[in-house]
Amino acid sequence: MLLDKDTQYLKSIDLKRESIVSFQTFPFNLPVVQEFEKIDFHPNVTYVIGENGMGKSTLLEAIAIGLGFNPEGGTLNFNFSSYDSHSDLHHYLRIAKGGYRPKNSFFFRAESFYNVATHIEELDKEILGGRIIDSYGGKSLHEQSHGESFFAAFIHRFGENGLYILDEPEAALSPLRQLSMLSRIHELVNEESQFIISTHSPIIMAYPNAKIIQLTEEGMEELALEETGHYKTMKSFFEDRERLLHHLLK
Repeated sequence: MLLDKDTQYLKSIDLKRESIVSFQTFPFNLPVVQEFEKIDFHPNVTYVIGENGMGKSTLLEAIAIGLGFNPEGGTLNFNFSSYDSHSDLHHYLRIAKGGYRPKNSFFFRAESFYNVATHIEELDKEILGGRIIDSYGGKSLHEQSHGESFFAAFIHRFGENGLYILDEPEAALSPLRQLSMLSRIHELVNEESQFIISTHSPIIMAYPNAKIIQLTEEGMEELALEETGHYKTMKSFFEDRERLLHHLLK
Protein backbone atom coordinates (compact mmCIF):
# COMPACT_ATOMS: atom_id res chain seq x y z
CA MET A 1 0.00 0.00 0.00
CA LEU A 2 1.33 3.44 -0.93
CA LEU A 3 1.27 6.52 1.23
CA ASP A 4 -0.75 9.43 -0.14
CA LYS A 5 -1.18 13.11 0.73
CA ASP A 6 -3.46 12.20 3.63
CA THR A 7 -1.13 9.62 5.19
CA GLN A 8 2.42 10.79 4.37
CA TYR A 9 4.72 11.40 7.34
CA LEU A 10 6.47 14.57 6.19
CA LYS A 11 4.34 17.08 4.29
CA SER A 12 6.38 20.23 3.72
CA ILE A 13 9.10 22.59 4.87
CA ASP A 14 9.22 26.35 4.72
CA LEU A 15 11.78 28.95 5.74
CA LYS A 16 11.27 31.35 8.65
CA ARG A 17 12.79 34.08 6.54
CA GLU A 18 11.67 36.81 8.92
CA SER A 19 13.84 35.31 11.68
CA ILE A 20 17.09 35.44 9.70
CA VAL A 21 19.20 38.46 10.63
CA SER A 22 21.73 38.23 7.79
CA PHE A 23 22.03 36.25 4.58
CA GLN A 24 25.78 36.94 4.37
CA THR A 25 26.97 34.17 6.71
CA PHE A 26 26.83 30.37 6.54
CA PRO A 27 24.42 28.67 6.06
CA PHE A 28 22.21 31.58 5.04
CA ASN A 29 24.54 32.54 2.18
CA LEU A 30 23.89 29.22 0.44
CA PRO A 31 21.73 29.35 -2.71
CA VAL A 32 19.25 26.87 -1.22
CA VAL A 33 18.52 29.34 1.58
CA GLN A 34 18.76 32.61 -0.32
CA GLU A 35 16.40 31.38 -3.04
CA PHE A 36 14.29 29.15 -0.81
CA GLU A 37 10.74 28.29 -1.77
CA LYS A 38 8.34 26.16 0.19
CA ILE A 39 8.82 22.45 -0.56
CA ASP A 40 5.80 20.17 -0.61
CA PHE A 41 7.13 16.62 -0.37
CA HIS A 42 5.88 13.76 -2.50
CA PRO A 43 4.14 11.12 -0.37
CA ASN A 44 6.60 8.49 -1.62
CA VAL A 45 9.92 9.82 -2.99
CA THR A 46 11.31 13.36 -3.22
CA TYR A 47 14.75 14.10 -4.67
CA VAL A 48 16.78 17.23 -3.92
CA ILE A 49 19.50 17.61 -6.54
CA GLY A 50 21.95 20.22 -7.81
CA GLU A 51 25.61 21.00 -8.29
CA ASN A 52 28.11 21.04 -5.42
CA GLY A 53 27.81 24.08 -3.19
CA MET A 54 24.07 24.61 -3.63
CA GLY A 55 23.32 23.46 -0.07
CA LYS A 56 21.63 20.07 -0.61
CA SER A 57 23.37 18.30 2.26
CA THR A 58 22.94 21.29 4.55
CA LEU A 59 19.22 21.31 3.83
CA LEU A 60 18.78 17.57 4.42
CA GLU A 61 20.83 17.84 7.60
CA ALA A 62 18.57 20.65 8.84
CA ILE A 63 15.43 18.65 8.05
CA ALA A 64 16.85 15.62 9.85
CA ILE A 65 17.92 17.57 12.95
CA GLY A 66 14.55 19.32 12.99
CA LEU A 67 12.91 15.89 13.14
CA GLY A 68 15.13 14.80 16.02
CA PHE A 69 17.88 12.86 14.25
CA ASN A 70 21.53 12.95 15.20
CA PRO A 71 23.44 15.29 12.79
CA GLU A 72 25.83 12.49 11.79
CA GLY A 73 23.03 10.07 10.99
CA GLY A 74 21.44 6.93 12.34
CA THR A 75 18.10 6.29 13.98
CA LEU A 76 16.25 8.67 16.26
CA ASN A 77 17.81 6.83 19.21
CA PHE A 78 21.39 7.69 18.21
CA ASN A 79 23.00 10.49 20.19
CA PHE A 80 26.71 10.94 19.59
CA SER A 81 29.08 13.47 18.07
CA SER A 82 32.43 12.79 16.41
CA TYR A 83 32.81 16.36 15.22
CA ASP A 84 30.28 19.12 15.83
CA SER A 85 30.06 20.74 12.40
CA HIS A 86 26.34 21.00 11.70
CA SER A 87 24.71 24.35 10.98
CA ASP A 88 21.81 25.91 12.86
CA LEU A 89 19.55 26.05 9.80
CA HIS A 90 17.08 23.70 11.49
CA HIS A 91 16.09 26.52 13.83
CA TYR A 92 14.83 28.46 10.81
CA LEU A 93 12.78 25.73 9.15
CA ARG A 94 9.06 25.29 9.59
CA ILE A 95 8.45 21.56 9.29
CA ALA A 96 4.92 20.30 8.65
CA LYS A 97 4.38 16.67 9.64
CA GLY A 98 1.45 14.51 8.64
CA GLY A 99 -1.08 13.01 11.00
CA TYR A 100 0.57 9.60 10.91
CA ARG A 101 3.89 8.71 12.54
CA PRO A 102 6.39 6.33 10.96
CA LYS A 103 7.28 3.11 12.78
CA ASN A 104 10.84 3.18 11.39
CA SER A 105 13.16 6.05 10.56
CA PHE A 106 16.78 6.61 9.56
CA PHE A 107 18.98 9.52 8.53
CA PHE A 108 21.59 8.09 6.18
CA ARG A 109 24.57 10.32 5.55
CA ALA A 110 27.28 8.85 3.34
CA GLU A 111 30.08 11.08 4.61
CA SER A 112 29.58 10.12 8.26
CA PHE A 113 28.25 6.56 8.01
CA TYR A 114 31.65 5.34 9.24
CA ASN A 115 30.96 7.21 12.50
CA VAL A 116 27.55 5.55 12.77
CA ALA A 117 29.20 2.13 12.31
CA THR A 118 31.73 2.94 15.03
CA HIS A 119 28.97 4.08 17.39
CA ILE A 120 27.10 0.80 16.85
CA GLU A 121 30.20 -1.19 17.79
CA GLU A 122 30.76 0.92 20.89
CA LEU A 123 27.16 0.46 22.01
CA ASP A 124 27.31 -3.30 21.44
CA LYS A 125 30.30 -3.50 23.80
CA GLU A 126 28.28 -1.84 26.55
CA ILE A 127 24.75 -3.15 26.11
CA LEU A 128 23.77 -6.56 27.49
CA GLY A 129 21.35 -8.70 25.54
CA GLY A 130 20.58 -8.28 21.84
CA ARG A 131 23.19 -6.65 19.67
CA ILE A 132 22.37 -3.56 17.59
CA ILE A 133 24.48 -4.89 14.73
CA ASP A 134 22.04 -7.80 14.34
CA SER A 135 19.50 -5.37 12.87
CA TYR A 136 22.11 -4.48 10.21
CA GLY A 137 22.66 -8.08 9.13
CA GLY A 138 24.83 -9.28 12.02
CA LYS A 139 28.24 -8.59 10.45
CA SER A 140 30.40 -5.67 11.59
CA LEU A 141 29.94 -2.75 9.21
CA HIS A 142 33.67 -2.07 9.53
CA GLU A 143 34.43 -5.55 8.20
CA GLN A 144 32.63 -4.81 4.95
CA SER A 145 33.42 -2.49 2.07
CA HIS A 146 31.74 0.89 2.13
CA GLY A 147 29.27 -0.25 -0.50
CA GLU A 148 28.47 -3.46 1.35
CA SER A 149 27.96 -1.65 4.65
CA PHE A 150 25.73 0.96 3.01
CA PHE A 151 23.64 -1.76 1.43
CA ALA A 152 23.44 -3.72 4.69
CA ALA A 153 21.68 -0.74 6.24
CA PHE A 154 19.28 -0.40 3.31
CA ILE A 155 18.39 -4.09 3.29
CA HIS A 156 18.41 -5.02 6.97
CA ARG A 157 17.82 -1.83 8.99
CA PHE A 158 15.24 -0.14 6.78
CA GLY A 159 11.73 -1.52 7.19
CA GLU A 160 8.09 -0.89 6.42
CA ASN A 161 6.25 2.25 7.52
CA GLY A 162 9.48 4.22 7.51
CA LEU A 163 10.68 7.77 6.96
CA TYR A 164 14.12 7.74 5.37
CA ILE A 165 16.31 10.78 4.71
CA LEU A 166 19.26 9.84 2.52
CA ASP A 167 22.17 12.14 1.71
CA GLU A 168 24.12 10.93 -1.35
CA PRO A 169 23.49 7.21 -0.76
CA GLU A 170 25.18 6.35 -4.07
CA ALA A 171 28.60 7.48 -2.80
CA ALA A 172 29.99 3.93 -2.47
CA LEU A 173 27.56 2.01 -4.66
CA SER A 174 28.39 0.55 -8.05
CA PRO A 175 25.88 1.18 -10.87
CA LEU A 176 24.50 -2.34 -10.32
CA ARG A 177 24.06 -1.67 -6.60
CA GLN A 178 22.35 1.62 -7.43
CA LEU A 179 19.84 -0.30 -9.53
CA SER A 180 19.38 -2.71 -6.63
CA MET A 181 18.77 0.25 -4.37
CA LEU A 182 15.98 1.46 -6.67
CA SER A 183 14.39 -1.95 -6.24
CA ARG A 184 14.73 -1.68 -2.44
CA ILE A 185 13.19 1.80 -2.46
CA HIS A 186 10.27 0.38 -4.44
CA GLU A 187 9.77 -2.43 -1.94
CA LEU A 188 9.68 0.03 0.95
CA VAL A 189 7.44 2.53 -0.85
CA ASN A 190 4.95 -0.29 -1.31
CA GLU A 191 5.21 -0.90 2.44
CA GLU A 192 4.14 2.66 3.28
CA SER A 193 7.57 4.31 3.48
CA GLN A 194 8.55 7.83 2.45
CA PHE A 195 11.96 8.93 1.16
CA ILE A 196 13.74 12.30 0.97
CA ILE A 197 16.93 11.82 -1.06
CA SER A 198 19.81 14.04 -2.09
CA THR A 199 21.80 12.54 -4.94
CA HIS A 200 24.02 13.18 -7.96
CA SER A 201 23.13 9.85 -9.57
CA PRO A 202 20.67 9.81 -12.50
CA ILE A 203 20.14 6.12 -11.71
CA ILE A 204 19.09 6.79 -8.12
CA MET A 205 16.83 9.68 -9.17
CA ALA A 206 15.04 7.56 -11.78
CA TYR A 207 12.32 6.25 -9.48
CA PRO A 208 9.03 6.71 -11.39
CA ASN A 209 6.44 9.29 -10.38
CA ALA A 210 8.80 10.89 -7.85
CA LYS A 211 9.29 14.61 -7.33
CA ILE A 212 12.68 16.01 -8.38
CA ILE A 213 13.65 19.46 -7.09
CA GLN A 214 16.76 20.92 -8.69
CA LEU A 215 18.68 23.63 -6.84
CA THR A 216 20.58 26.30 -8.77
CA GLU A 217 21.95 29.77 -8.10
CA GLU A 218 18.65 31.10 -9.44
CA GLY A 219 16.43 29.06 -7.15
CA MET A 220 14.44 25.82 -6.96
CA GLU A 221 12.69 24.13 -9.85
CA GLU A 222 10.69 20.93 -10.13
CA LEU A 223 11.84 18.94 -13.15
CA ALA A 224 11.41 15.61 -14.89
CA LEU A 225 14.46 13.33 -14.84
CA GLU A 226 15.26 14.05 -18.49
CA GLU A 227 15.28 17.80 -17.80
CA THR A 228 17.87 17.66 -15.01
CA GLY A 229 21.44 18.78 -15.53
CA HIS A 230 22.74 15.44 -14.23
CA TYR A 231 20.80 13.43 -16.80
CA LYS A 232 21.67 15.76 -19.69
CA THR A 233 25.38 15.66 -18.85
CA MET A 234 25.52 11.87 -18.67
CA LYS A 235 23.40 11.49 -21.80
CA SER A 236 25.61 13.85 -23.84
CA PHE A 237 28.76 12.08 -22.62
CA PHE A 238 27.65 8.59 -23.61
CA GLU A 239 26.02 9.62 -26.88
CA ASP A 240 29.03 11.61 -28.11
CA ARG A 241 31.91 10.63 -25.86
CA GLU A 242 34.70 11.15 -28.40
CA ARG A 243 33.70 14.72 -29.21
CA LEU A 244 33.31 15.64 -25.55
CA LEU A 245 36.64 14.08 -24.59
CA HIS A 246 38.31 15.87 -27.50
CA HIS A 247 37.23 19.24 -26.10
CA LEU A 248 38.04 18.29 -22.51
CA LEU A 249 41.47 16.84 -23.16
CA LYS A 250 42.85 18.94 -25.99
